[in-house]
Amino acid sequence: MRCPSCGNVDDKVIESRTLANGGAVRRRRECGACGYRFTSYERIEEKSLMVIKRDGRREPFDRDKLEAGLERAVQKRPVSRLDIERLVNEIEDQTAISAGLSREASTDLIGEMALEKLGELDKVAYIRFASVCRRFENLDEFIREINKLGETGKKNDTKCCEAVG
Repeated sequence: MRCPSCGNVDDKVIESRTLANGGAVRRRRECGACGYRFTSYERIEEKSLMVIKRDGRREPFDRDKLEAGLERAVQKRPVSRLDIERLVNEIEDQTAISAGLSREASTDLIGEMALEKLGELDKVAYIRFASVCRRFENLDEFIREINKLGETGKKNDTKCCEAVG
């Protein structure tokens, strides 16, 4: 640590104290050359969660962007603000877990997580989000996705009927 008084890098730690429930350490130091005493702080620098875009660029995870995309998908649908907030929290948590130590996740992974959650919440919102996330180019792609939703619904209906009967 460089002395703020004389610039010398030879110092000794006189006292260390843990702060912020172990999130930081305060150290009292003394310069070996001039005897000047000063304080330094040590904190863990957490690497932020990065999103890998389709073109390979990396940018910090932006919760607001995810929230805005979900809000567009559920626009004029019977979905509460609380539901959107819950989805964003769940997707953010899942993304952080999936990213692991690399702290990186692709937009495709995040989009698929969002689609899974939207599929459980509102089918119309799911299709809207899927059309952007999966870049639908024509009507056939919409129809295929809707048919997939219908097949999933039929499987779920069958399970319900089996459970009742």
